[in-house]
Amino acid sequence: MKVRYSGVIPPLVTPMVARDQLDYTGLERLIEHVVAGGVHGLFVLGTTGEAPSLSYPLRREMITETIRIVANRVPVLVGITDTSFVETVRLAKHAASSGADGLVLSTPYYFPAGQTELKFYVDELIPQLPLPVMLYNIPSLTKVTFEIDTLEYLCRHDKIVGVKDSGGDLDYFTRLIELKKRRPDWSIMIGPEAMLAEALLRGGDGGVAGGANLCPKWFVDLYRAVREQNTTWDELQQKIERLQAIYSIGKYASRFIKGTKCGLSLMGICDDFLADPFHRFRPDDRARVSAILRELGII
Repeated sequence: MKVRYSGVIPPLVTPMVARDQLDYTGLERLIEHVVAGGVHGLFVLGTTGEAPSLSYPLRREMITETIRIVANRVPVLVGITDTSFVETVRLAKHAASSGADGLVLSTPYYFPAGQTELKFYVDELIPQLPLPVMLYNIPSLTKVTFEIDTLEYLCRHDKIVGVKDSGGDLDYFTRLIELKKRRPDWSIMIGPEAMLAEALLRGGDGGVAGGANLCPKWFVDLYRAVREQNTTWDELQQKIERLQAIYSIGKYASRFIKGTKCGLSLMGICDDFLADPFHRFRPDDRARVSAILRELGII
């Protein structure tokens, strides 16, 4: 059985020009930039997209506009994770009616759910979702892991089509690959972009790489090179590892999104406004991002 999703699927930033205001022009430039880079799909309203910080109207707007601009050129996956069961279903239905291809669901955040509660939650939720669902493991932010035993249990749901893992534990990722013995149709995708090559070598299907907002072709070329066993992938891996320096600027967890949006603004693609309570890099940190991107030949 063929997996539904593979390759490089960037988790799009949500371009904004002010509080609760989408940067329409920037969004179109961003989508054209990543599609031209050869990506295999787009993921909106993920962590890089600041989804939990956005109003529900803005989330719906981001979904609708993205799908309109993409115009069926690549699959569009929509993040629907929320603290509210009802809002998750509403967003999923909006995604379906807008023409999305799939949904991405992480564990509910704030009150950490136990694994028994998580199984029941997904059992109750899946029948109400109108599209295929990829589960999203990101325990650093949700405080809950999709444990392997839980995923083995959830294999029974045909509508679940894979797992995106942003936990950063390659041993856990390898155990995810083993689940393909039961669900050969599952897509197993890595989140941390510097681990893409290793994840592919272990049997993964691709990556949801935030850096692909900036330089999509690097990640697409790396994916192809590893898949084709082309030894040139090592050079690409080194460039991607050097790119990671933009995520170490600043001392707060928001630096990952700040670095990405700052880079995109320096490239002239979209504004670097962030949703509250976060703010764009100040001039000194912006200059550091600029220096890294210039050294890498991105700008």
